[in-house]
This record gives sequence, structure tokens and C-alpha cells, in this order.
Amino acid sequence: MSRSLLYKTILIVVVVLGCIYGVIEVPRSRAELLANLQRRIHLGLDLKGGSHLVLQVQVQDAVRASADSAVEQLKTDLNRRNIPYTTIDRNDPQTIEQADSIALRVQGVPAERSSDFKGLISDRLQDWIFAPVDSTTWKLTMKPSALHQLELDTVQQSLRTIENRINGLGLTEPTIQPYGGSDDFRILVQLPGVDDPARVKEMMQTTALLEYKAVKGGPFPSTDAALPNYGGVLPENTEILKSAERGSNAAESWYVVDRVPVITGRDLRNARPAQDPNTRGWDTEFSLSVDAGQKFGRYTEANVGNRLGIVLDHRVVSAPVIKGRIEDHGEIEGMRNQQEASDLALVLNAGSLPAGIQVLEERTVGPSLGADSIREGIISGLAGLVAVVIFMLVYYKMAGVNAVTALLLNVVILLAALAYFGATLTLPGIAGVILTVGMAVDSNVLIFERIREELRGGKTVVAAVDAGFSKAFLTIIDTHVTTIVSSAFLFLFGTATVRGFAVTLSIGLVANVFTAVFVSRVIFDYHLSQQHQVKELSI
Repeated sequence: MSRSLLYKTILIVVVVLGCIYGVIEVPRSRAELLANLQRRIHLGLDLKGGSHLVLQVQVQDAVRASADSAVEQLKTDLNRRNIPYTTIDRNDPQTIEQADSIALRVQGVPAERSSDFKGLISDRLQDWIFAPVDSTTWKLTMKPSALHQLELDTVQQSLRTIENRINGLGLTEPTIQPYGGSDDFRILVQLPGVDDPARVKEMMQTTALLEYKAVKGGPFPSTDAALPNYGGVLPENTEILKSAERGSNAAESWYVVDRVPVITGRDLRNARPAQDPNTRGWDTEFSLSVDAGQKFGRYTEANVGNRLGIVLDHRVVSAPVIKGRIEDHGEIEGMRNQQEASDLALVLNAGSLPAGIQVLEERTVGPSLGADSIREGIISGLAGLVAVVIFMLVYYKMAGVNAVTALLLNVVILLAALAYFGATLTLPGIAGVILTVGMAVDSNVLIFERIREELRGGKTVVAAVDAGFSKAFLTIIDTHVTTIVSSAFLFLFGTATVRGFAVTLSIGLVANVFTAVFVSRVIFDYHLSQQHQVKELSI
């Protein structure tokens, strides 16, 4: 054996061993081999079973929140500049389609101060367009570009928050990505291995907006019972919120609280579940950032004896009395069990959603259906492989053994690449593997037929093999490159399902160039090197 052929053989052996290790590592038993294979080859939703959800972000919630922030800022700036006004309110878009109609209405601005008012809007509310309704009333609408950017940012923040929450559950290989067009505001969530999505869906839909607000009154049995205490109209900068009932016998109650919170969930540093040593009940403890802790400490010190409402998703969880200065920590009491405390801690750590989430589509793929897909995919793949092996051995004789060896190595390299890259194998991915088998056979057929032509032309066996590989090489590269380019477009513009097909096909094609051209040639060279005088070739 020549030195060059020895180096090529060593390279092939190293690649094969590296691929086998990538797929099964070093198993000590058959059970460990199967466990390693399942751990290294990640199965998709259609093979492993799980949940498929299509969520829609209710961007109108974020638009309303942005408008509320603009109202509060406008009130502060008007008072600071001594510009009189009577009322500032906004409309209330309830659907995504109505979000574009968001508008503020400022009444009672004196006509002689209109230039000061316009200057303030231009300086402080640059995302809003103002227009006069009459001499003392102004209408503000959000600029289309600012509105569109707000909606896109809301979807992206929702996507990141959902991803953080799902990753916190420890689920493997979830798919979380935008779905549909940019104006659909939809998110695709696929959770392999999750056949009961109720808990996950609840966590994704929970806004988890935590606020600490000063309690001005309550509890009241109803809103009608609260209003007479304030002359029928709530005090300025307050709102009335419902309590979060816990338990079947909990009575409905309402609290009047400040609109502006003392601290919010954005001020949290971390949260965790904890068990009360006295009651053995579960709470969710949290700690605050340094700045928020100092702010909270000053507030609680100045309001000892007053009540402070813990508000979660616009519901008052509890309204304890402040007994002393509290700085860098707090707790939410009354969780029903450890899981509820843990889930609340997880969503608080992941951050609050900027808008509500609506489930548009929910589909569950059972593990049995996934197992059926794997079984049918493997049967079809093996059937095709056996048919190809028989054909190659019958039609090309001993050269067919060469082709079969390269073909099997191609499949091993493909599986190893999926394992090393952490890719997910789906049912369309299995279709890509089967198509790769066909492409690999096609490459060997091209090479073998070229060799036959050269032999019929009167060349020696060594010269025919050399010419066959050389002349078929450009054709193989041309067909593979064009197919890989097509796969790249499928990956860039296709859905998640189509991408699985594109990935496996592309990896298989790259592996095929190595096996059909390099490995197959080395096998031929090794066979020819064992003979002193080669007069014929079994092909």
C-alpha cells in the first residue's frame, strides 16, 4: 500500500470513528447505547409527540399602555409648564384592527397658550401628531411609523419572554419563532414531548405584571359600594381593582389604589418559591435591585401603618399593612401549592409580557402517533435501502459492494452531523435522508457507467477507473451544488417543517461528495493495489 493510500485510509477511519462517537458516544451496555442514541438524536414534534400552539400577541394592549404613559407624561409636563387644561383622555381600542385608531384628547387648553402646547408636544411627545379639534381641544394620534415599531417590538419582547419561560421549564428542543406575516403578530410554539399543554399554555398567557400600589380604600364588596365613599367619582390618579380570589369560598372584593405603582416587576432581581415554616403554606419570595430597594425602603418607612397592595396582572393578591421599613425583598403569600409558587417565580424571573396572548390554534400530537411515524419512516427507508443494495449488487457485481459501503457511511455521517449540530430530526427530515440515499446511488451510477465506457473504449482498468472518477466529478459537483442552492432557499423561506427537509438533504449531499468521490475511490485504489497485474474489473 502506498503512503498516499495509507493516509487516505487513516482519514476515513478517523471520520468513521468520529461519526460513530457523535451518534452513540461510548456505550457500556445495550441500554446505554439506546439511551445515548435517543439523547444525541433530537426528534421533532411529529416524531416524538408534543404540542403545537399558534399564539397571537394582542398588540392593542401595548398600544393602550403606551397611550396611558403618554397621558401621564403629558399631565406632568402641562403642570410643570403651568399650561391649564380640564381633561385628558384616550379612546379604548379592543382589537388588533382597532389599535391603529389610538388617540388622545386634551380639552380646556386656553387658545392663547396653544403655541406653548404645540411646542411641548413637539419636544416631549415626538411619536405623536397633534391637530386642533376646536380652539381649546386637541387630538393626538400616534405616528404610523412609531405605531408599527411599537407593535413589532411588542411581538419580539413577547417572543423572548415566552422563550425564557419555556426554557425555565427545562423542555428540550422547543421551537419558538414568529409565524405568518409581519402584520399577523403571531408566534409559533412547538413543544416536543409535551402532550398536556395546559400548564405551559397558562404560563405563556400569564402577563405576570407585578406592581406594588398604595391602597386608598377597601376592601369593598363591589364597585358600586366603593364609589359613594368618594362622592361617586374616584380621586384623581387612582383606580379600582378586583382582588384575586383564592379558593372556592373566597368572596369577591375591590380596592381603590394609586394608578402609579411604587415599584414594579421590572425592579425585581430574582424570585423563588418558599415555604412558610409556621403555616406550611407556599409563598413566592423576591428580591429587588439596589435602586428599587432604596426607593421601596423610603416609601415603606414613610407609610408605616398604611396598607400596600400587591397587584399581579391587575388583580390585588393581598393588601398587607406596612409594619416597618422594607428594602430589598418582599413576598407574595397565599399560593395554593408548591407548583403555583414555582410557576409564579418562573414567570416573574422571565419578565412580564408587554401584551396579552391569545391561543389561535392548539394541536396535540400523541407519542403513539409519533412512534408510528418513526416506525413507518424507518420501514420505508429500510425498504428503499434494501432495494438499492440488491440492485447495485446484481447490476454492478463486486463494484456494488463499494457503492453500498459508501452509501452506509453516508447515512452514518448524516446522523452524526445532526447529533453534533443539535439539529432536530422530523418526518420531512427522514424524507430528506431517503432522498439523500437516492442521490448517493445516482453519484455511484454516474461513476460506474463512466468507468464502463472507458473500459469499452479499450483503456486499461487503472486508466478507466481514473478517467471515470475524473470525468464524473464535475457532473456530481454540478448536480449537488444546484440541489444545495435549492435547499438553501427552502430553509430561508420555508416553514419549520420544510426546513427539516432542507437541512437533512443539504448535510446528506455534502456527505455524499465525500463518500461517493473520495471513499469510493480509495476502495477502488485499495482493491487494485492488491493485484500485481489488473486485467479485469467486476463492474
